[in-house]
Amino acid sequence: MISLPLLVGLVAFALLFDFLNGMHDAANSIATVVSTRVLKPQYAVLWAASFNFLALFVFGEHVANTVGKGIVDANVIDATVIWAALCGAVFWNVLTWVLGIPSSSSHALIGGLLGAGLAKAGFSGIVWSGIVKTVAGIFVAPAVGMVLALVFVLVVAWTSLRLSPLSVDKRYRKLQLVSAALYSLGHGGNDAQKTMGIIAVLLYSQGVLGDTFYVPLWVVLSCYGAIALGTMSGGWRIVHTMGSKITRLTPAQGFCAETGGAITLAIANIGGIPISTTHTITGAIVGVGAARRVSAVRWNVASNIVVAWFVTLPAAGLVGASVFWLTRAIGGLI
Repeated sequence: MISLPLLVGLVAFALLFDFLNGMHDAANSIATVVSTRVLKPQYAVLWAASFNFLALFVFGEHVANTVGKGIVDANVIDATVIWAALCGAVFWNVLTWVLGIPSSSSHALIGGLLGAGLAKAGFSGIVWSGIVKTVAGIFVAPAVGMVLALVFVLVVAWTSLRLSPLSVDKRYRKLQLVSAALYSLGHGGNDAQKTMGIIAVLLYSQGVLGDTFYVPLWVVLSCYGAIALGTMSGGWRIVHTMGSKITRLTPAQGFCAETGGAITLAIANIGGIPISTTHTITGAIVGVGAARRVSAVRWNVASNIVVAWFVTLPAAGLVGASVFWLTRAIGGLI
């Protein structure tokens, strides 16, 4: 067992990751609504942050349970594993934020946890059903987001045949506020729960929760609050990449991308699948751009983002494993 000050410090470190997650992934929620000039950046982040927090009243704790005990066996996890996992996730988040690369905070955290778990217990400590579910999400989430966005493009085109371009623009400027809110709701519901799972399993490993794994209310409130504050802080480098470098968007196209992404996230939240909000919205934006014409998508930018997707898990995992071994070598967490 670790000391109370160290336990509090690790919880604070986890909340720091949650804050960075919100800052790093702010682009997922607001890039389209900013790039289409429906909202100014300062209002967009407030809008997104509000719905990030309100997600606690909408979704359960399915994703938190998956992360807490469905990636690495909860009985294997200790304070050193959590410390190493968070180091891997925070390192990769900060690096990609500085470089303006919209990589996945979710998979950085899971990669760090996997790396630390493997370093401690080897393959016997891994919950393979949770890994399969998570890895499948890497491929399925952007594909579903893309298909749904394409469907909404067709619906918008069919329902707007008798409208002038100005009327279409005016209608979807209002509707994009709704789609941005729904996407932010799904983003908060999926991403905040990952940190909830990490903190809950840390408390479980220290005997704070007794014999039963669950997520205390104060953990729920603090995690949703931290991610909302992070979203409010922005993340403008990635907003620029997501909102304009992949493809140029109109309000109607922004609505299609956000709505397709929001539905994908809602399905994942209900199913307890810790997918990447970055992957999801990128797939939706690419789908909307490709619906206009294939050349409308800047495929070199999109391909760079895809490379970051595949690098995230092993990179964060390598850092997590390295930190675990280094911490153990100097005596572990006391």
